[in-house]
Amino acid sequence: MAAWSKEELRKIADADDLHISPFREDGKTYGTPTWIWSVVVGDSLYVRAYNGQQSSWYQAAVKQKAGRITVAGMTKEVAFELVDGPINDLIDDAYREKYKGSPYLHSMIGSRARSATVKIVPR
Repeated sequence: MAAWSKEELRKIADADDLHISPFREDGKTYGTPTWIWSVVVGDSLYVRAYNGQQSSWYQAAVKQKAGRITVAGMTKEVAFELVDGPINDLIDDAYREKYKGSPYLHSMIGSRARSATVKIVPR
């Protein structure tokens, strides 16, 4: 599987415009782009569903495992991997740093969104 370049990760980390489009049921058509918060931890990109596992984009990402993102002027074909375990603490810290002061931060580091954490990998 491909990896993000350091320059891509820097641009993504600095951006606040990530739109995610998992494939629809047919596995070929992209879903409607959904704007979501993203964070970079180490050399990986992570997102969370504000409404948790019931979010439609999250359900599509889990089922289809692929799609595309648009962020920082880039459009990338990607794969989605579910995330669980201790990495979530580092992801929480990254959300706290990037989105400090937002009234939505508490929800994004809460159990509902945390249970819907996805790693985005270029393909």
